[in-house]
Amino acid sequence: MRIGVDLGGTKIEVLALDDDGRELHRRRTPTPRHDYRAIVEAIAGLVAGAEAETGRAGTVGVGIPGAVSPATGLVKNANTTVLIDNPLDRDLSEALGREVRLENDANCFALSEAVDGAAAGQGVVLGLIIGTGAGSGIVIDGKVLRGRHLIGGEFGHNPLPWPSVDEVLGAPACYCGQHGCLETWVSGTGFAEDFRRATGRAVPAPEVVAMAVAGDGEARASYDRYVSRLARGLAHVVNLIDPDVIVMGGGMSNVMPLYDDLPPAMRSFVFSDACTTPVVKARHGDSSGVRGAAWLWPRTD
Repeated sequence: MRIGVDLGGTKIEVLALDDDGRELHRRRTPTPRHDYRAIVEAIAGLVAGAEAETGRAGTVGVGIPGAVSPATGLVKNANTTVLIDNPLDRDLSEALGREVRLENDANCFALSEAVDGAAAGQGVVLGLIIGTGAGSGIVIDGKVLRGRHLIGGEFGHNPLPWPSVDEVLGAPACYCGQHGCLETWVSGTGFAEDFRRATGRAVPAPEVVAMAVAGDGEARASYDRYVSRLARGLAHVVNLIDPDVIVMGGGMSNVMPLYDDLPPAMRSFVFSDACTTPVVKARHGDSSGVRGAAWLWPRTD
């Protein structure tokens, strides 16, 4: 049995899978986000509950909103800030009495979709999560591309490529300390902020999309800018790793026109005589993160 844990800012979810990927057990609990020790205990309790209910022992993988620094062995870059500078993998291994594998949650998403999701059977997969932020993971031949500093796939913290003069001068500040990061432009938050800057109206991203579909000219202009920016960002990735497929998750993955509008918008920026890279919606949706955590222990057959 494989046990996956998705450690989010508001909830912790546990999922147990058999060797064929069938769900055996699932449960959620609120995240005690301001108490590190309580988070460790909550995860240990969820794993123990899964094993008690199924009557099986399992391997454990955990997806976290950050990464473990190879330099220090401590969590870094986590938006659940109480995790930062703590040895979460070691503490969980001690609490559970076994090795625990930790991975960035976007990498878990990409792995899930590559194993048995929308990108099953594909060699090079970009998994893109676009919601409040913009994160991604890369899977090559079934293995997560982590990189030397464990930042492989950090799509959101590269600059918007091929910017216009207005985009250079108006580049928004990013929490990472830079200006004009892709996340500030192509996240759902960035989309809504673009509409607010242009119109003075504060409207959530889904409503801007609905207004654009209904014929609102200002909303349509904002949507067209969004498509252009996301297409340029994805074209940059295609030029670097040439993925077989791009899988989208997160809130913006529910904007169905994107799947028709992004591929043609990418073509003129891709260094090739043709661009046929498909952009598809995640098969497992919000469950991809926890499923990918379980698949951190791959099949051995």
